[in-house]
Amino acid sequence: MNNERTLERGNAFRIIVGYPFVVLLISLLLNLFIFGIEPFFASLPTKPVFVVAAIAAMMLAANHSILMTTTELVRTRYGLHATPEEWVASDDDPDKASGLGIQELARNHNTHRNATENTVIFAVLAPLFIMCSPSAIAAAFWLVGFGIGRLGHTYGFLKGREGIRGLFMTVNLLSLYGMASYLAVSFFL
Repeated sequence: MNNERTLERGNAFRIIVGYPFVVLLISLLLNLFIFGIEPFFASLPTKPVFVVAAIAAMMLAANHSILMTTTELVRTRYGLHATPEEWVASDDDPDKASGLGIQELARNHNTHRNATENTVIFAVLAPLFIMCSPSAIAAAFWLVGFGIGRLGHTYGFLKGREGIRGLFMTVNLLSLYGMASYLAVSFFL
């Protein structure tokens, strides 16, 4: 029994460690063989690429709005408050708050934190990526892919659907690696 668990943990460790490298390799292969990478040439983005970036930004704003709204709905549903001042003003006792409500609020906070962490990386990569003259198809795939990844991840996380959450986490990571690998390779062409 212990050997079986050790083997399972060893396999899980290899999958966890190898996963980002596999996703990076897939993004690199997509860039090289599907989208094509041009040598780095900094310029303002073309109109189609700019439109795609604007669509991705709208998707991220929608994701933020969903997270903000669902967090407030959880607080309202379970009588939870955001600040110590709100707890005092309400005469509610935070020690008597619903355990399920606290768990659901933590789920929302974790979802929001994860979105923020990934969006910061996107906010650094996306402007560099769109200024290196990618094709409109590559820009659409990576930028809109990131937005789709974030929306899907948020849905899966908030609904407790691990499979959906994991799938869209991969879409999200693939998009980030796609932009990063496109940039990196374009410098060497």
